[in-house]
Amino acid sequence: MNKKTLELLAPAKDLATGVDAVNCGADAVYIGAERFGARASAGNTLADIEKLAAHAHKYRAKVYAAVNTILSDEELARAQKLVYGLWEAGADAVIIQDMGLLEAGLPPIPLIASTQAHNTTPEKVLFLEQAGFKRVILARELTLEEIKAIRAKTSVELECFVHGSLCVSYSGQCYLSCALGGRSGNRGECAQPCRKLYTLKEAAGETLAVNKHLLSLKDLNLSRRLGNLVDAGITSFKIEGRLKDRDYVRNITAFYRRELDKVMAKKGFSRPSLGKSFAAFEPSPGKTFNRGYTEYFLDGNPVDIASPDTPKFVGEPLGRVSDIKNGSFRLHNPERLHPGDGITFFDKDGTLAGSLVNGVKDGRVRADNLKGMDNGTDVYRNLDKDFLRAVERDGAHRKFALRLEFSDYEGGLELKASDERGASAAVKLRGVKALAEKPEAALETIKKQLSKLGDTIFYLEALELKLSKPYFVPVSALNDLRREALAELEKAAARAPAREEVKLIPNEYPYPEEKLDFTGNVLNSKAARFYKRHGVKEVAMAAEAGADLTGKPLMAAKFCVRRRLGLCKKGKEVEPLFMEDAEGHRFRLEFDCAACVMKLYLEGRA
Repeated sequence: MNKKTLELLAPAKDLATGVDAVNCGADAVYIGAERFGARASAGNTLADIEKLAAHAHKYRAKVYAAVNTILSDEELARAQKLVYGLWEAGADAVIIQDMGLLEAGLPPIPLIASTQAHNTTPEKVLFLEQAGFKRVILARELTLEEIKAIRAKTSVELECFVHGSLCVSYSGQCYLSCALGGRSGNRGECAQPCRKLYTLKEAAGETLAVNKHLLSLKDLNLSRRLGNLVDAGITSFKIEGRLKDRDYVRNITAFYRRELDKVMAKKGFSRPSLGKSFAAFEPSPGKTFNRGYTEYFLDGNPVDIASPDTPKFVGEPLGRVSDIKNGSFRLHNPERLHPGDGITFFDKDGTLAGSLVNGVKDGRVRADNLKGMDNGTDVYRNLDKDFLRAVERDGAHRKFALRLEFSDYEGGLELKASDERGASAAVKLRGVKALAEKPEAALETIKKQLSKLGDTIFYLEALELKLSKPYFVPVSALNDLRREALAELEKAAARAPAREEVKLIPNEYPYPEEKLDFTGNVLNSKAARFYKRHGVKEVAMAAEAGADLTGKPLMAAKFCVRRRLGLCKKGKEVEPLFMEDAEGHRFRLEFDCAACVMKLYLEGRA
C-alpha cells in the first residue's frame, strides 16, 4: 500500500457477501479459503474466490484469503497447495498463523500475520517483518500508546480491528474450547464457551454472581477513533465478521466508508481503490447485530466492557413500557415502531425475551409475546423492518467518476469522456450543425441527456459544454453519443495493475524469545524448524498435539472479572476467584495485577 492511502477492510462469509462489501466501498475483503481458516464454517471454493477477485480488481480493490489455523505435518502439504491455488485464483495476499508455511515453500504471494499469532509487542512485530511478512494484524487489546510504540520500531503495514465481536482472551492464546470439548479456536472450531453462563464464587464459597455471562464482552466500535489510529500508524482498518450476514456487512461497511472518508479528507490521505459507493440506505451500526459497543483498551483499562446479561442482540433502546393489557402496552413515541419490527426486553428472571410487533394504534403497541414484561420494563428494538428492507433490497452500487466534455468542430460535434481509471475516449457526430431557436432550452436538453447514466458503472463528476454557439441536437443523437462514448471508454480502460509479488528470503533474524511453551502453537515439524532457525532453543508442541494442560492457563485475558465487579485492588495481590458452569466444570481465575492480566485454569468438576 502507498503510505498516503488508508484501507478499509471488510469481511466476507461467501462470494455474495464479498461482492456486497466491495460495492459498499471496501478497499479490500478478507475471506476464508476452502480449508484451514480460523472460521471453519466460513470456507469458500477457489472458484468463488476467483470470481470475487475479478469483481474486486475491477475497482483496484484486493482480496485476502485466510488460511490461519495451525497445521499438522499431514495438513501442511495440502495447505501449501491451497495457497498456490489461491495465488492462481487471484488472491492478493494470504493471512496465516502457522510459520511452518514459510518453511514449506510458497508462491510469491504477500503474507499477512494473523492476529492469532499474538502480535502484541514491537519485538514480535519487528520479527514478523524481518521474517518476510508484508503486514501484521495487531492484537485487539493494544492501547494507542502501545500501537505507537510498535509503529516507532517497525515499517511493516499495521492492520487493526475497528469493529465487531471481541474474544475475551488474547487471540491465539485461548485453549478453553479445546480443553472442554476438543474444539480448538486455533483450528477454526471454537465452541465459544466464553458466551456461556457462569456462577462466580470466592475461595471461601461466598457467591458473587449467579448465572451471568461473565466472560462475554461487548462488541468493538472504534468509529470515533479512526483519526487517532491513523496518527498512531494504522493503515488498514478491519471490520470483524466472517460469519456475519449480508445485511451486517452492507451496513457496517457503508458506515465505516463514510467515517474513514471524513478522516482521509482532514488528514490528506486517499483510497487505494477506485470507485464511489452509492448506498440506498443510511448506514447505522445500532441497527444490525451487536452486544453493545466499547472502545475496549484503546485508552487504557476501562471498567465497563462486558455484556454479562446476554450475548445476544438486545437492540436500540426505545424507553419504558406502561399500561400493559390485552397483549399491548403504551410507549413514548410509539410511532417509531411498525408492524413486523422485533422488540426485546429482560423478563422478571433477567432473561432476554423477544416478540414481533403486530400493530401500532392509538398510542399502543401490540405484540405477540409479552410474557414476563412488567410496567416500567425497558424495551428495545432489535429488528427494524424498514431499515433491513432498504439494506436487503437495494444495497449499494459502486461507480467510477466520469468527466464529459461536449464541443463542436468544423465538421460536427464531439463528446469526450474520461474516468478515474485513466481511460479516455471520443466520439463524433458529423454533419451540418443547426443553431438552436431556443438556446437556453437546447443547452438544458444537452446537459440532461448527457447526464443520464442510469445503471451504468459511472457517475457524473463533471460535464463541460465547450460549444462556440448554442446548437440544437436531437435527443436521440445525444443518447447515441453518450452510449457510444461510454462503450469506447470501457474498451479503453486499462486492466488492473499486476498484483504485488513478494519472494521470501529465509534468514536467521532472532526470535524475541529463546523458549516456546504450548502457547507458541507449534503443531508441525516445519514450524518447529522455523523457530529453531531463528534462535529458539526449546520448542514445545501445541495443546492441539496432545500437550498436557493440567495446571496450565487455558486463557489469558486483559479483561478482568474483578475489575468489572468493582473488586480491583489497584495492583495489590488478590486471591483467586472460581467459576462454575452448568455442566459442573470448575475454573480458577488468577490475577496478575502487576501486568493487569487474568488467567483461567480448569480445576475439574465442581
